[in-house]
Amino acid sequence: MSDSRNAADDADKPLTIALVVDSVGNRGNGTSNSALQYAQELERQGHRVRLIGVGAPDYPVEVHHLPFISWLAAKQQMQFAQPDDAVFRKAFIDVDVVHIYMPFKFGRHALTVARSMDIPVTAGFHLQPENVTYSAGPLRYIPGIPSLIYYLFDFWLYRHIGHIHTPSEMIARQLRAHGYRARLHVISNGYSSRFHPPETQSGNDRVNNKPDEGDENVFRIIASGRLTHEKDHETLIRAVAMSKYASQIDLTVCGTGPLQRHLRRLARRLLPRPAHIGFHANEDMPNLLREADLLVHPSIVDIESLSVLEGIASGLVPVIADSPLSAASQFALTDSSVFPARNAKALARRIDWWVEHPQEREEWGPKYAQEAREKYALPQCVRQFVAMEREAIADTSSRRKDT
Repeated sequence: MSDSRNAADDADKPLTIALVVDSVGNRGNGTSNSALQYAQELERQGHRVRLIGVGAPDYPVEVHHLPFISWLAAKQQMQFAQPDDAVFRKAFIDVDVVHIYMPFKFGRHALTVARSMDIPVTAGFHLQPENVTYSAGPLRYIPGIPSLIYYLFDFWLYRHIGHIHTPSEMIARQLRAHGYRARLHVISNGYSSRFHPPETQSGNDRVNNKPDEGDENVFRIIASGRLTHEKDHETLIRAVAMSKYASQIDLTVCGTGPLQRHLRRLARRLLPRPAHIGFHANEDMPNLLREADLLVHPSIVDIESLSVLEGIASGLVPVIADSPLSAASQFALTDSSVFPARNAKALARRIDWWVEHPQEREEWGPKYAQEAREKYALPQCVRQFVAMEREAIADTSSRRKDT
């Protein structure tokens, strides 16, 4: 009886969780943004969080500089952290569990220190190998490179971890196909309550009437993501240029990355209206999304896509690329919200359809927002994450008893 009572007490006990994130203080990076959102929600739910990484408030570390690789990563708002044994040991004192976000040198050293202190460790899989190959130029054309990177990630970190957080079923399938043997927990990264539809959506609050040729009505399309090859914003720009309503489309692409200059030049050459392409602070995104008429996500590679999730939570109808390497199309509720990846003509047809059907946009926007609230709200995602952490803690406790 006492054992069951103790187990029940442990199930309600607030946890102290160390989150090991290479780049903490940068909301321009999706993984860092997700980690910070989880940290804030964990604390709101009564848990204690210790963030360790570059830019962390209490446990900061130095940047680990790698020739060329660090330069390329910086263009995508990413930094690698330098392992610091003293910082790890200080941060890990009295924690219940350590959670590692990336399989690089910093995360691997965190695993070593945590194990030496007999602390349970979990990890998240937040970087697709294809994100690496698309950023490495000709490397992506060499057969077998993604499989090799899956193997290296597993060899470096994940085979030593019993519980792995995967943000989508798509990436969980990829891990199983590449021989990962840990318990996989499919849990969305979730979205913050800052992203929500406008307070009122009646009448023409969100939608415009169908533009006619020569009409000055503006139709606002927004996209968000790193300006890299795998996010394929070039297809979006070409699709807008092909649209019947190109002269009335105001295009905003929020992000930064190595293709920024190329995409700006392409937009200037092809589009009749100026496009807005570049970095926007995360705190500005809720208002930008609520002011838009359509969200387009042309990405070829996505573990989940926080940008689509935030968009639909804001009441936007999405048009999402259907790609075998992207989980983003899981958010589509209608065929009109999907187009074949890399197909600019098909995307232009989807854009034109939504421009010409304002009533359907007004009907589907709230449905998408409701879907986000029911399945992907941050509080319920964090509760699932805590359940995973408790399971890992229980496994470690059981092994201790057995020995």
